[in-house]
Amino acid sequence: MTEVRKRPTVAIVGAGAAGTLTAVQLCESATRRRTPLDLVLVDPAPEAGRGTAYATPDPRHRLNVPAGGMSCYPDDPGHFTRWLCRHGEPTVTGADFATRYRYGAYLADTLAQSVVRSHGTVSVRRLRTRAESCTGTPEGPVELHLADGGLLTADSAVLATGPAAPTAAWAPPVLRTSPRFVNSPWTPGALDAVREDTADLLLVGTGLTAVDLALTLDRPERTVHTVSRSGLLPQPHALGPAGAMEAPKWPRDLTLSGLRRTVYRHVSRSVRTHGDWRPALDSLRPHTARLWHSLTPEERGEFLAHEGAIWNTHRHRMAPATAESVTRARTARRLQVHAGTIADVTEHDGQFVVTLTNGLTLRVGWVIDCTGPGQRLEDPLWRGLFETGTAVPGPLGIGVATRDGRLLDAQGRCVRPLFTLGAPRRGELWETTAIPEIRVQAAALARHLLAPPARRTRRRPVDGLGLPLSTRAEAATAYRNGLDRVLKVRAGAEDAFSRAIALDPGFALAHAALALLGHECGAAVDVPRALADAQRCARERADERERSFVDVITRRVQSADGDRALLRHLDTHPADALALAAAVPTIAFSGVTDLDDDYALRLVERTSPAYDGHWFHTSLLAFLRQEQGRLHEAGELAHRALAVEPSSGHAVHALAHVHYESGAHEAGRDWLDGWVSGQGRGAVHRAHFSWHIALHELALDDPAAVRRRWYAQLAPMGVPPRERSRASGRVTGVRALVDSGSLLWRARLSGNWPGELPTSDVLDSVAVEVLERPATAFTALHAAVTLTAAGDLPALRRLRDHAAGADPVQREIIAPLCDAFAALVDHRFHEAAHGLDALLPVLRKVGGSAAQREVVEETLLYALVSAGRCDAARRLLDARLDRKAAPRDRRMLAGLPG
Repeated sequence: MTEVRKRPTVAIVGAGAAGTLTAVQLCESATRRRTPLDLVLVDPAPEAGRGTAYATPDPRHRLNVPAGGMSCYPDDPGHFTRWLCRHGEPTVTGADFATRYRYGAYLADTLAQSVVRSHGTVSVRRLRTRAESCTGTPEGPVELHLADGGLLTADSAVLATGPAAPTAAWAPPVLRTSPRFVNSPWTPGALDAVREDTADLLLVGTGLTAVDLALTLDRPERTVHTVSRSGLLPQPHALGPAGAMEAPKWPRDLTLSGLRRTVYRHVSRSVRTHGDWRPALDSLRPHTARLWHSLTPEERGEFLAHEGAIWNTHRHRMAPATAESVTRARTARRLQVHAGTIADVTEHDGQFVVTLTNGLTLRVGWVIDCTGPGQRLEDPLWRGLFETGTAVPGPLGIGVATRDGRLLDAQGRCVRPLFTLGAPRRGELWETTAIPEIRVQAAALARHLLAPPARRTRRRPVDGLGLPLSTRAEAATAYRNGLDRVLKVRAGAEDAFSRAIALDPGFALAHAALALLGHECGAAVDVPRALADAQRCARERADERERSFVDVITRRVQSADGDRALLRHLDTHPADALALAAAVPTIAFSGVTDLDDDYALRLVERTSPAYDGHWFHTSLLAFLRQEQGRLHEAGELAHRALAVEPSSGHAVHALAHVHYESGAHEAGRDWLDGWVSGQGRGAVHRAHFSWHIALHELALDDPAAVRRRWYAQLAPMGVPPRERSRASGRVTGVRALVDSGSLLWRARLSGNWPGELPTSDVLDSVAVEVLERPATAFTALHAAVTLTAAGDLPALRRLRDHAAGADPVQREIIAPLCDAFAALVDHRFHEAAHGLDALLPVLRKVGGSAAQREVVEETLLYALVSAGRCDAARRLLDARLDRKAAPRDRRMLAGLPG
């Protein structure tokens, strides 16, 4: 039986960044855990996500953190960057600085998507009003009294109110009472009159707020003055990555003086090593809260008095483009920065005469408060909580006191279900106002506020091989359908796994399966997001096998010991068919690539008892037997599997290789052509089977048939519409390279394609990153082949440069292969032949089949003939004909000079 749980109500006061991030985490966590939830957002703003920080439409106002650090999700750092790419900025990278307005749109859209996905589990309401007070008994619910007279009752409340409002306590009375003093510059309309005026300005403060306003209010005829005690502007971010450092080792008994010495030594080491202080400071970020907590109240106060300004200017930096604009304004003297404070102010003829403590006198038309947030939370809601003792100020009077985000009362207890995050925790954590910290706090709050996943005592459903699944029956049915399609190499697996997730968003295996299809098969999947979802779900609800599989896919995507993790998983769970399919390189996945050649065969043989003659396992064994050259046995195994499951793509693939390697080209062509037209119409890699038919037609020296096959079934725009939709973007690119591009080149090498090759059709269907920055050596090999066919030397060299810095197989094989291909394009045939000949013995490391890697041997043959090395070409052709008969090779051998 499933435990019946009350449907809780959570109120979030504030729908800026902190409130939005909390709402996103609550929606998604509740959906994964199947925890019904009523969520109420209380904020008068017209749109969630913007708050004060991200409402500015000025394109000069940029984030002060690169896009790669601004994801809503702590476990998916690229989420914001990918969102930008999908929303009109396809070339953006994680190192770019987006506008703050765009980031507000991202927050709003992410929340909207989370609300849509959580429909049926979470109900979300927006109340466009303010919460003015909070009452209720410690044992009862939270009661929020709203500005519109309403009363909101909730089981718990998150006070995501953002930074404290500025108080302008520093300003003399003559300023505070003047209409030409702007104490809240981000209030809508507050700067309208300033923009229309041309008088000089004084910005009090030299932080990021002052920088933004200086750019907004910059005019050729105006001077903008800024003043602060330190006179220090924020430092700029580096133009490019300067490297990474580990944090220093901290003394056991850390004092402020010891902390100073350690940090300054660490910064000096960073400058010596990287030529930049930024890596040192960035390495402190994960430790800042702990270091702040280790200091006494007196030491914290001393730090704020002596190091606070220099810390803020170096820690909270400007975007490079912003820094460049500031430099231009300062060079032109339109922006002037002063160190000091305001000593005196008088008002004369509609202008202020401001005297600074450094003796300078300024005449300005406006004074704008840019000193930033206040220390104490002063709005009515917080004031009421302080007055009743429900909350108390934080350390040094900054923000509010909490324990893990829960408010402490006057006795230091967590009595009421009241929580906060972000800026109100500044006194407790110090660094807590930036998105990277707030998103972690939001995720922690969601875990705390929601009940743990329901404990299920009934028998769990199973997959097609009998392994238990941590999901409900309906989702398990969809997952089995997806797994069945993967094992048969049929289309529709992506849709089936997506259906399983729609039925159960907390189903870890379905998320991991989608991530695997996206990473290795080019399915239209947001792989990092699917992977992050799989990891979250596995932490909340999964057994040991499922957690292990998620870990395997994580390592595989991140190239961190993925192959060995996969093999360790199969040692423990040999009946995990999806893992076995990923490990064995046949047609669907790249397989294990960094171990010895026979490991895949030994793996299939070792897992045999777990499958008891199942057609899928028999199909894999058939494919590997033909790789061994045991063609008769492979054919028998393939026919045995097809007798049970005629749609088994692995068995068909094995039989296609048996026909090709045995030289049965006419029989292979006819049998496979019939299967593709019949049972194979639903095959996900139908183009690859057509490629196999075309190989037979090449071997039979039938150029007309090859051209017909290419245009009907292998030209990128000639792929059937259903397959083309699944092969759009990266999928089409990989398939086009492996099948279409390589076939064109092989047809040219053998003289079966006279005239211009239609390589542009292939290249136009391939994303640049697939062509020039491929993730695997197998893809890189076929990218090099297609670029060679197109004669694109610059792209071939860029691919070579990528391979030289990629994984070991790309460095060892692809980089020199590109050099040899470039020599061929350059008509340096002797050099090309020498390079290609040296690579043949190690070519198996790139993965794929012998028939696919054979393109390198055929290119070597072409280079030998072109270099006039006919004896070497003759020996190579004799060896090929000894392996298998082929009319094309006999014709080429007969055509060699005596």
